[in-house]
Amino acid sequence: MADKGNDPAVIWQTMIGEMEKGFNSFGNQLMSSPEFSKAMNQAGGAAAGMQKQLGELMEKYLLAMNLPSRAQLVGMAERLQSMENQLNEIKTLLQQVHHNSLAPAEGYGATPRPPRTKQPPPEGERK
Repeated sequence: MADKGNDPAVIWQTMIGEMEKGFNSFGNQLMSSPEFSKAMNQAGGAAAGMQKQLGELMEKYLLAMNLPSRAQLVGMAERLQSMENQLNEIKTLLQQVHHNSLAPAEGYGATPRPPRTKQPPPEGERK
């Protein structure tokens, strides 16, 4: 067997480990500098400005194409949800009213039915 000093896998792992240490050291030094922070702030600000401009441009484009914007769609969705909630409340109330109207006729306030006095004809007299 090859000893660990000449094993290509061990040499490769050692080389990768040393490269990682070097990159980490370089990255830490770079990120600790005030110039790096300033550059990142500028890049973030530029990206936010571009995103705002793109949003405004898309809204103007949708308006020119006679299409609703995202904000308008969200507003419509909220109004529809509100209407659905109101309809569900109305449906519940109607079901309650319907259930209450099907109360037994012999309950409170119901008029009594007359007694059944008519008897069926005897067996021999049926036609």
